[in-house]
Amino acid sequence: MKLNKLSALLASAALAVSGTVALAADHTLTISSWAPPTHGINAKMWPKFVEMVEEATDGQVTAELKLGIAPPPAQMDLIMDGAADASIIFHGYQPGRFVTTKMIELPGYEGSAEAASVAYWRAYDQYLKEADEHRGVKVIALHTHGPAQLHSSNPVTSLDEVSGLKVRIPGGVGGDVGTALGATGIQVPAPKVYETLASKAADGVVMPFESRKGFKLTEVAQNVFEVPGGLYRGSFAFIMNEDTFADLPPELQQALEEQVFGEPLSREIGKIWDEIDAIGREATEGTDGNAINAASAEDLEKFNVIAADVRTKVFDEVNGAGIDAQAAYDMIVNEMAAQ
Repeated sequence: MKLNKLSALLASAALAVSGTVALAADHTLTISSWAPPTHGINAKMWPKFVEMVEEATDGQVTAELKLGIAPPPAQMDLIMDGAADASIIFHGYQPGRFVTTKMIELPGYEGSAEAASVAYWRAYDQYLKEADEHRGVKVIALHTHGPAQLHSSNPVTSLDEVSGLKVRIPGGVGGDVGTALGATGIQVPAPKVYETLASKAADGVVMPFESRKGFKLTEVAQNVFEVPGGLYRGSFAFIMNEDTFADLPPELQQALEEQVFGEPLSREIGKIWDEIDAIGREATEGTDGNAINAASAEDLEKFNVIAADVRTKVFDEVNGAGIDAQAAYDMIVNEMAAQ
């Protein structure tokens, strides 16, 4: 019975992102996704990707979604090996593999996920791609979620109270910030967050507001400690198998490059992150027993010092990768301000 239910769930998820022109398509891409079926990644982002691909290619290319092929950290290798054609990766799940992607994760950026995602792509195109950290796959979009906040079972009302807590924190800058705050970091992929909190293996998690709904945090982490601009922003990429792209006819490659891949897709995904962040906030405000505690002016003053130290550390790492970190940072700030 469980197997039948899982098969039905996967089938419905595939249908949800496969457009009506799929029957007439000449090329059907297989998408691997690790998020829950109802999460915004699967419910909104991949459907938008399919919509854009079908529109750009007049229905000659479409895609279908497959869930549970591999865990989040394995998605990069999965696409390189050709086990699926496209996927979404979170760079922080693979420590040491990605360094320049930390530039968008830094705390202190002001603006929406849409603005940040567009700025991220532009900075990547001009600076970051020179590090060639995604070698072996084709990067088709880069994006970030909104500001990440601390979600906990017990109320946290000041920055000092974070010290000593067991907190699920992703890799990348999120881990750097958690260490600076004195938290004991627990590395758990996002799909395991609910059970980690429910079992009391962690006191809290640091994630964006969309997780209140997407990962049901309203049930197991009823409190949010909110820092303006967030503790960090997560770095994601939509990636594609290089051979899959190369096997498409040249005119379809050109249509995808001009109308979908890069900034257009990055913008749309960032826009969706803003939408699902708003849904998560609404879910929190509408759920009994949930509360949002704002950081005080004193907290912000302390956090600004921490953020500056983290930026210095990341700049050194990115410079070490042969990229001008200050130039990339300035570009992101300026591009976000211009959106």
